[in-house]
Amino acid sequence: MHTSATTAAALLPLVGGPANVTAVAHCMTRLRLGLADRALVDDAAVRAVPGVLGVVADDDTYQIVLGPGVVAKVTPEFEALLTRAGELGVKGAELREDRRRRNATPLKQTLRRIANIFVPLIPALIGCGILAGVNGLLLNAGWLPALTPALTAIASAFMALIAVFVGYNTAKEFGGTPVLGGAVAAIVVYPGVAKVTAFGVTLAPGQGGVLGALAAAVLGTYVERWCRTWIPEALDVLLTPTLTVLVSGLATLYGLMYVAGEISTAIGTAANWLLTTTGALAGLILGGLFLPLVMLGLHQALIPVHVTLIEEQGHTTLLPILAMAGAGQVGAALAVYVRLRHDTSIRTTIKSALPAGLLGVGEPLIYGVSLPLGRPFLTACVGGAAGGAFIGLFAMLGNRVGATAIGPSGWALFPLLAADGGWAPTVAIYAGGLVTGYGVGFAATYLFGGLPQDAEPH
Repeated sequence: MHTSATTAAALLPLVGGPANVTAVAHCMTRLRLGLADRALVDDAAVRAVPGVLGVVADDDTYQIVLGPGVVAKVTPEFEALLTRAGELGVKGAELREDRRRRNATPLKQTLRRIANIFVPLIPALIGCGILAGVNGLLLNAGWLPALTPALTAIASAFMALIAVFVGYNTAKEFGGTPVLGGAVAAIVVYPGVAKVTAFGVTLAPGQGGVLGALAAAVLGTYVERWCRTWIPEALDVLLTPTLTVLVSGLATLYGLMYVAGEISTAIGTAANWLLTTTGALAGLILGGLFLPLVMLGLHQALIPVHVTLIEEQGHTTLLPILAMAGAGQVGAALAVYVRLRHDTSIRTTIKSALPAGLLGVGEPLIYGVSLPLGRPFLTACVGGAAGGAFIGLFAMLGNRVGATAIGPSGWALFPLLAADGGWAPTVAIYAGGLVTGYGVGFAATYLFGGLPQDAEPH
């Protein structure tokens, strides 16, 4: 039986050893490594390590897919090995920075920063989202009335203050003082802003949400840097934080909150219009294109949109549609399993990756099955498009399906489902979308996936 420590110990030499690792981080499912020399990595051996679900290599990071929960345990063990080896230091940071400069593009830098700001918040979003869903069921059923006020407070507190966390992470990402970023962003949610009038309109606490907090913290970082260029060192500790909070705070109150509020409202309005007016078509396009977005890492750009919708409406109606891409992937993988009945290697890969795929972790099936085979990746997108169109169709009929948090998909999204039409219809529509995605993905791959009926064993 492999443990987190043994997995970390097995991986380290296979990625070139401590001297080759220049940075370590993780998201919900992947251990993300910065490497000095990509050629030193043994990809096949990494994939063969027990517990590894797949590998994703791009220009910026080497990503080892371990799955939710597991990656959070393996990462600190991996970091501990590096610390003991004493190699993750100045030299590694310099190598990492040099490689980042050579491979960076404005789009990649933007997506990386968005991920670094919002991905660390996902565990809290998931936990509070599930509690909000449970509390909603209790309220609707009239059960445990003495407990529901406490659950409401627990589930809602993080969302009420999420702007502060966004500001903290933003300043950290842009090279400012994190606590100053949090302090400036806190203005957005401070109840006292209700006494401030901007553009002839009285501000409301929370106006602008995470977008306002993001803009405020970015501005605060640049103000802080500017202050440090001319303020004498003897006065820096007093004047820099004061001017940073003052200048950024005034700009937030008399500009950023209003503009960000208008943008947030527009995002919510656009999402509602898109689903109620062109729901089936929108679902078809979004569900069909999401797998390529994941493959390219462009899905990170949607995180602020999801969070904004959760702030504005209590749930994001886009995530259940995008989750259908994973359903199409599962259906395609099942078709490959049936078609290639003599290919023991790929059938073994599918059997090991399918449970993760059902729970919404699609990278093992993408990079281990459909993408290497070529056409099954396209037919998986067809399945995702069909599932998305199914959910979009019901949105046009007035039954929008939403999720109270981001991160999980597949079966793991059921506890986070929410909508105005009641929990049972919402679950039924989402389940129908999954079944549609599975079925169409399977049929499209079985019939048009370019797979022989009887492959020779190897």
